[in-house]
Amino acid sequence: MRVIPHAAVAAAVCAIGMQAAYGQAIVKIDGSSTVYPVTEAVAEDFQKAKKGAIKVTVGISGTGGGFKKFCRRETDISNASRPILKQEMEACAQAGVKYYELPIAFDALTVVVNPKNTFVKQLTVEQLKKMWEPAAQGKVTSWKQVDPSFPDAPLKLFGAGSDSGTFDYFTEAIVGKAKSSRGDYTASEDDNVLVQGVSRDVNGLGYFGYSYYEENKSKLRAVPIVNKSGKAVAPAASAVLDGSYNPLSRPIFIYVNEKSMDKPEVKEFVAYYLQHGARLAAEVKYVPLPARAYTTAAEHLAKKKLGTVFGGEPDVAVTIDSLLAREAKL
Repeated sequence: MRVIPHAAVAAAVCAIGMQAAYGQAIVKIDGSSTVYPVTEAVAEDFQKAKKGAIKVTVGISGTGGGFKKFCRRETDISNASRPILKQEMEACAQAGVKYYELPIAFDALTVVVNPKNTFVKQLTVEQLKKMWEPAAQGKVTSWKQVDPSFPDAPLKLFGAGSDSGTFDYFTEAIVGKAKSSRGDYTASEDDNVLVQGVSRDVNGLGYFGYSYYEENKSKLRAVPIVNKSGKAVAPAASAVLDGSYNPLSRPIFIYVNEKSMDKPEVKEFVAYYLQHGARLAAEVKYVPLPARAYTTAAEHLAKKKLGTVFGGEPDVAVTIDSLLAREAKL
């Protein structure tokens, strides 16, 4: 049986009092569809633990869309599948929004094909770039154009929408520049739409967070990616942990509005997230961070260490160890 500290009891009583006086206390979250499975799992557990005293809403408008709402003070927490970018930092600064950056897990960004595709055994970064770079628009329309050994079958692409952090990360890692992509593909910030697209098209290829692949692996096939060492590596927790699934392994985050932490319901939820996030990240098939990462995040909150360790730049070479080293210096 878990012992609840007196401070937590007092906060819970306060939250219930707020509910009685003003209606149900609400924690508002929006942003990345990649981070959604983790945050939704935490939200469900938290709401059960609070017995309905606090409601947590979790939207999916993509990392970019989530930051727009966050910097307009429409949400308390923003799910993000990449670090906050310079223009988002500036928008938040202009609105007077300060924030805590809390890494909560690692993801293996997964490239998938239809299970009936028998010819793609692995793909290189160069092959993926040939498919997705802006110059491919209207020109690279067949699998055979990607590799002469592939059949002359139509290339049907499904990928993240432009408000998605996954779009930013994938284009940076594969094309070499964030947001640099062909536009003639089926795009969505909702990864479930992409899952359905690839699963219904024998010539389809798409990309999204590992959790969505794991949840739908009976109707998708993950493609091993050739890393810089020349080894074809399939997405898996072990490959993220040992750094071999680069450049497509990445940290995922929640960003918390500093002012929102003054609200007991938000403070309780974030504390619950850091306490239970590792277990729930593993449940939804992401890679939990080492325990010290969540301890460091809690210390940043306690010491009011605001801001980002990424400087507003996309970064595709982050390993778990390098992330922890950055966090330690904040």
